[in-house]
Amino acid sequence: MSEPAGKKPPRRRRIGADDTLMSGAMLKQAVDAILAWATLDRKHDIPYLAGYSRDGRTIYIDKDLPKSFTTRAGTRVAVDRFLILHESVEKSLLDDLGLKYQHAHQIALRAEQAAVKAAGVPWREYDRFMARHIKEADDVIDRLPRDLDIKPYRDEHDTQLLKRMQSAVRRRK
Repeated sequence: MSEPAGKKPPRRRRIGADDTLMSGAMLKQAVDAILAWATLDRKHDIPYLAGYSRDGRTIYIDKDLPKSFTTRAGTRVAVDRFLILHESVEKSLLDDLGLKYQHAHQIALRAEQAAVKAAGVPWREYDRFMARHIKEADDVIDRLPRDLDIKPYRDEHDTQLLKRMQSAVRRRK
């Protein structure tokens, strides 16, 4: 079938010649595809900073995590896209391949790290920023989403955190 006169087919954007390298354009397309399928929610307290719903359709990022940080070089870095990538990779590996959380997390962390580096962000600065806020996120867990997947917390055998999470859910009822 030919296109109507004067109307050209939509042009596909070329990502790059070497598709074995992580690139900013590939990351953006991947996150856009994930968000076309899933929803981002930043309205809840999320232990370990980020998580996902049981069905994987919602990616949760802790409501108190700043949306960006500034590197020592003065570059402002938005962090949501890296966490979205990590959480969606992790959830897929758990559900689709049946991996244990610890294995899925390590693979997702490597994907996150590659994406951070591909964006030109020093990994150590990004990792330090996240580490500072993980401790804060573990402190307050008053507003948990009802459908938060607790498999990561169970697999980590974090019984203290699980008890606090259950208590927060009961207080909300």
